[in-house]
Amino acid sequence: MNLSSTNVHRPGTIRSSAGPRSTRPKAPAVRARKLVPFAFVSPTLALITLLTVVPILMVAGYSFMDNVIVEPNPVFVGFANYVKVLSDPTFLTALGNTFVFITLSTVVHLVLGLAFALLLNTPLLGNVTKAIFRVIYILPWLFTIAVIAIVWRLMLDPSGVVNYLLGTFGIQGADWLSTPETALGSVTFINIWSGYPFFMISLLAALQGVPTVLHEAARVDGAGWWQRFLYVTLPHIRPVIISMAVLDLIWTSQQFALIWMTTGGGPLNATEVVSTYTYKQAFSNFDFSTASAAAVIVLLLTMALAFFYVRQQKVRD
Repeated sequence: MNLSSTNVHRPGTIRSSAGPRSTRPKAPAVRARKLVPFAFVSPTLALITLLTVVPILMVAGYSFMDNVIVEPNPVFVGFANYVKVLSDPTFLTALGNTFVFITLSTVVHLVLGLAFALLLNTPLLGNVTKAIFRVIYILPWLFTIAVIAIVWRLMLDPSGVVNYLLGTFGIQGADWLSTPETALGSVTFINIWSGYPFFMISLLAALQGVPTVLHEAARVDGAGWWQRFLYVTLPHIRPVIISMAVLDLIWTSQQFALIWMTTGGGPLNATEVVSTYTYKQAFSNFDFSTASAAAVIVLLLTMALAFFYVRQQKVRD
């Protein structure tokens, strides 16, 4: 017998004449599996594209043309609309008012929010007292902008509650929302009052996340309250403070409803901000080209703030 011509099998083994079978999935199956996550997010992407990306591109295109929307044949004018906006004294006034409005609002939001958060986080108050104060402090955050604007317009009226209370102390009142010297400060105060609870809640959560062991160790080493706050509490909540500050700058820079419902940008452009300027150019003057250019400028400024916010979030993570 010729052993070389016979198939010799070891016990327990099976020899296949077809050769080894490949276990790797086929290329179409791999591609289909990779496309599954995109199928899940495709409705959201389509909605964002339709409601956000397309309008932004349309407004950006309008900013380089003249006689858009109102005329069937718009004319390409390049950067002429941007030059017109940036050389408009009203826009420059609105830009300055916006800077003052968002800077004061953000700084005072931070100070008040941190102060109230420290008060609600102190062990000197009982749980019932803290609960009562939390309800009181968070009330401004529960009202809508329309309610806040109407209530404060009534309170700041020349014959309103604020002037009445000032008169009881012998202080002369004012027409707070109709006087150029006091209008911007009054609107900023209203915005501060309505927005500080968001800072308070966020910073309170950050304070409660600071390890108590660190405070106890610092107390044993002889550190006082201010030293513990400066070297223990503040470093732990600094990422939250920076993130909240940048986010508040973005939100406040887009504030429109509060100013429009209280002063409408007046008197004499004293409370004119970029958002009200853009609205007036589009729907009062029907100059959609100029309004588009102003909107693109606001978009660029907001994108710069958003870039710093996303970068800060990455550093925080």
